[in-house]
Amino acid sequence: MSHRVALEATEVAFQAAPGQSLLDAALHAGIELPYSCRKGVCGSCAGSIAAGDVTGLNGAAVRNDTCLPGQVLFCLCTPTTDVVLRPASWKRLDPSARKTFTAKVYSNELAAPDVSVLRLRLPAGQRAKFQAGQYLQIRTEDGSARCYSMANPPQESDGATLHIRHVPGGKFSARVAQLVPGDLLEIELPFGNVALATDDMRPIVFVAGGTGFAPVKSILDDMLKKRVQRDITLIWGAREPGGLYLRAAVGRWQKQWPGFRFVAALSDVPADAVGDAFAGRVDQALHATCADLAGHVVYCCGSPPMVSAVRAAANEKGLASEDFHADVFVPGPSSAPG
Repeated sequence: MSHRVALEATEVAFQAAPGQSLLDAALHAGIELPYSCRKGVCGSCAGSIAAGDVTGLNGAAVRNDTCLPGQVLFCLCTPTTDVVLRPASWKRLDPSARKTFTAKVYSNELAAPDVSVLRLRLPAGQRAKFQAGQYLQIRTEDGSARCYSMANPPQESDGATLHIRHVPGGKFSARVAQLVPGDLLEIELPFGNVALATDDMRPIVFVAGGTGFAPVKSILDDMLKKRVQRDITLIWGAREPGGLYLRAAVGRWQKQWPGFRFVAALSDVPADAVGDAFAGRVDQALHATCADLAGHVVYCCGSPPMVSAVRAAANEKGLASEDFHADVFVPGPSSAPG
């Protein structure tokens, strides 16, 4: 049977169908809670159950190490009674924002030996509505979907720019190298809730691993166009220098913000050969180059182990748990929320 789900201290309520996650029930009802991976990894959807009982979907654990005491992962919970939720935040979805397009490949460039920058254009006269840092889904022939963050800012709404790593054995990424201008792809957007407050002027630290740079680029380009003045640090990690594939973008930000601080972290280069880069992983770079993160915001994008390591390093440096925001890149197919 379905159960009533309400948001604490609001008049918002909706139904959760049997076997439906709290997150998907909210999205289906037009209520957006914070979320990213929808696979129980990133912790973005963590919140509290103010009343009622829940259980894990298909026996899944309802918590992980990103959860604060008393929190559960709304993407992995389904109610067993009527419940009242206490989410970190919520907002009503714009019903006109989520759309499906048949996009055309405009260009496909190899930015690094294993990274393609794929630029897509929407049909003439059509525009996409999204927030900086959100992602889209590419629908494949078998009906599954692959998720990629948009690297372009929302002001460039006539298309989407994707940074796609060539994953050995990856069903879609193996196809990317063969895409040529004029090829068509079915895309749906937007997805994800970045949860960065636009009026928050505290110092912010972006930490990206590899193509985790894509959503960071979208956010920073958006800030650049809006002429936001804020203390900004970017730590971008790769195995070798070639993995930092868009240094020109970093140069633009440094020109706009004279105080912009950039730390390149190279994990597979000997310390005596890194030049002005940091020799080590991004979590080590964060720990070594940021003296105190109290009163800061950290936004981290990359693989699950990398995000977990950065979260731990940030906590050691005094960052409040609620000021850590993550976009975790979880490989493989994904189903559409809502």
